[in-house]
This record gives sequence, structure tokens and C-alpha cells, in this order.
Amino acid sequence: MQRDAIDFGTVNIPSLFGKYFVTTLLGMVSMSAVTAIDGIFIGHGVGSDGIAAVNICVPVWMIFTGLGLMAGAGSSVVASIHLARGKIKAARLNVTQAILFVTIIAALVAGLIMTFPETTARMLGSSEHLMPLVLDYLLWIVPALPFQMWLSVSLFIIRLDGAPQYAMWCSVVTALINTVLDWLFIFPLGMGVKGAAIATGISIVIGGCMGIGYLLLRARVVRLIKLKMSRKSMRLSLRNIGYQCKIGSPALLGEATIAVLMFMGNQVFMRYLGDDGVGAFGVACYYTPFVFMFGNAVAQSAQPIISFNYGAGKMDRVSSASRLAIITAIVCGTVGMAVFMLLPGPLVGLFIGQEGNAARIAIDGLPLFALGYIFYVTNVASIGLLQSLEKMKPAMLFACLRGLVFIVPSFIIMPRLLGDSGIWLAMAVSEALTTAAIALYYFLGRRRNL
Repeated sequence: MQRDAIDFGTVNIPSLFGKYFVTTLLGMVSMSAVTAIDGIFIGHGVGSDGIAAVNICVPVWMIFTGLGLMAGAGSSVVASIHLARGKIKAARLNVTQAILFVTIIAALVAGLIMTFPETTARMLGSSEHLMPLVLDYLLWIVPALPFQMWLSVSLFIIRLDGAPQYAMWCSVVTALINTVLDWLFIFPLGMGVKGAAIATGISIVIGGCMGIGYLLLRARVVRLIKLKMSRKSMRLSLRNIGYQCKIGSPALLGEATIAVLMFMGNQVFMRYLGDDGVGAFGVACYYTPFVFMFGNAVAQSAQPIISFNYGAGKMDRVSSASRLAIITAIVCGTVGMAVFMLLPGPLVGLFIGQEGNAARIAIDGLPLFALGYIFYVTNVASIGLLQSLEKMKPAMLFACLRGLVFIVPSFIIMPRLLGDSGIWLAMAVSEALTTAAIALYYFLGRRRNL
């Protein structure tokens, strides 16, 4: 079978995982850099109010990205299993249906937001003081969101097709273009928050077109095909999309967790510390996607290996890849936690000057916020591994625990117990409780298998 140069069923697991992890991580860090670069230029070109305004808009971005990851993860798992069983046409069909699905959803939701921008801004928690900046960002970033979803889905499929380096370059090129345009629009042209949104939009459009272009013109095996438009075909497409969404829904919940984290944090920080508190929290939130991407890179690197061998019935290779992925996640989370606890000043200084009130709040709070990073990365990776094995009930359960059940009460209770420090510790408490639940699940499962 002419599928790719990588044989998921026989190549040494550590070598296979390492090849995917390095390129996947570089690509994902580059994608996270798109948002972070906005923050750096906005922080120094506009100030903490600009960061606060963008942070209010980011939950919308997270939800759209989550929809893309849901469709990408779901279609990739299904396509991997089809490929392992020699069903190439079925794999192509599922991938094409996923791309069509995200395109329709993105166009509809983006249209609604563009029609009611002020209502959307108030629902996201904008104050009247921040409203002009929020609208400047929201109205210029939303039109690019369908391309962001194309990029999110296509990266999964490109890696599955055996081209992890091209997937990495899709992300790297997007980040580089965003960097150059951010500088140009914010500083020489003085366009402020609007300039950052336009820069990000242009870079995302280019990245999305690179991803779709590969699936149309360069794919070895997993390419886009023409869908039939008969009533029977439409019914089958809806069924397949529903199954993909079911498998990929924990990925959506993973992004939704960041969105809920930001939304709840914005409300609580605004209540306790005002606009400066939201600006300080915004700095921490710019780093959160980087941390998420480490866990996501672990999960996505292991996913084609695990899904392919699961489909082929090679459970020893599934176990080996899963163990390696969890160990990698723990190491990445520990290193990230140490860096953010030891260097809060320089990390905050990347975004805003350290003399302001928002910076002082962020420097004091970032080490507390970082206590949750080891649990955060491990949870994201663990949920992704369950997706790869089509274990949707536990994956959904743990995604809901960290995305809603634990995080909302933590933001309500912790400030009452510990004051301002409790706000920063809410995420760590929520993620630690989720890690404990996942560990209990695996412990009970192992006992049942004894």
C-alpha cells in the first residue's frame, strides 16, 4: 500500500513517537505563538487595556479552535482505523465530511457574531471602558475563524498522511507572517488592537489555505474527494459526522476548558481587581495555550500510532505508546511549572512593562497559576489517549470534570477561602482534582483486569 513512508505497525515505538512529537510540538507552539505574539505587541503598543480586551475575545477563538480540533481528532481516529483495515475510500470520505462540516458551522456562527458584535462583547464580559477595543478586535478576527478551523482539521490529516514536517510548516509560516504583520500594523501604522486582529486574520487565512491545498493537491493517500449529494449519501454523511464529533468531542471540551477558564477568570478578576486584574490574568492566559499545546502535542503524536495499532489488534504496541505518552506529558508539565514559578518577572515583562499595577498583580499571581501546569498537561494527554482508543465515555467524563464541574466551583470558592491568591489557584485545584479522578479510573481498571 502506497500510503506513506511511515509504518505505524512495525517501526520502533519510541522512534516513531519521537519523530511525530518533535514536529507536532514545534507546529503547535508556532500556532500558540500567533496569539502570544498579538499579546506581546499589543501589551507594548497599546497597554494592559489592550491585553484585557483581547483576553475577553479569546474564548470565541478557543471555541472555534475546539470545533476544528473535535472534527480533526474525530476524523483522524476514524480514518486511521479505516486505513489499518485497508479501507482507503472510507478514510477519504470521513476526512472530506469533516472539512465540509467545520466550514458550514464556522460560516454560520461567524455571521451571527458579525451581526450582533456588541451583544457578543457584553456576553463575553466586556466593560463599557473596554468595549471599543473589544469591538475593534472582534470585528476583524471573526471573518478568519473558518480558516482557523480548516487549519485545525487539516493538521491532523496531514500528519496521518505521513507528512508531519509539512504540518509543522503550516503552523510555522502562519506564526512568522503574523509576527511581521503585527509589528507593521501596530507600530509603524499605529493601528492598535485592530491591526493585531487584521494581522492574525491574514496569517490564519494563509495557514488554512496551505492545509487545504495539501489535502487537495499533495496528499499521498488521505485526500479530499467529491461527495455525492443524494438523500442517502447525505444521511450517511450526517451519521459519519455525528460519530466523528462523538470521538472528537473531548478535544472540543479541552479548548472549551480554556474558554471557560478565561471567561470565569475574567468575571472574577473584574469583580475583585477591576480592569488591571483582567489585564494581569490576560498575561497568564496568553501562556495557557502553550501549556495546552504540550499536552495536545503528546496526544496528537501518539494518536495515529495508537489508533492504527488498535485497529490492527496490536495491543502491546498500543500499551507501549500510551506509557511513553504519559511519561512525556508528566516531564513536560513539570518543566513548564518550574519555568513559570522561577521566572514570573521576565515572563510578564514580555507582554507589559513591569512598573504598572497590572504587571505587579501578574508577577505575584503567575507562580500560583503555574502550580497547575503539571496536572494540566497530563490531563490533556490522558484524555487524548482515551479518544485514540474510542473510549468516549471516560474521555467525555474527564473533559467535563476539568472543563466545567471542577473549574466553576473553584473560581467561586477559592477566592472566598484565600482571597486574591485563591483566584490564581482555582485552575490548579480543578486540574489536580481531575488528575486524581483519572488516576482512580486507571487504578480501578487495572484491578478489574487482574
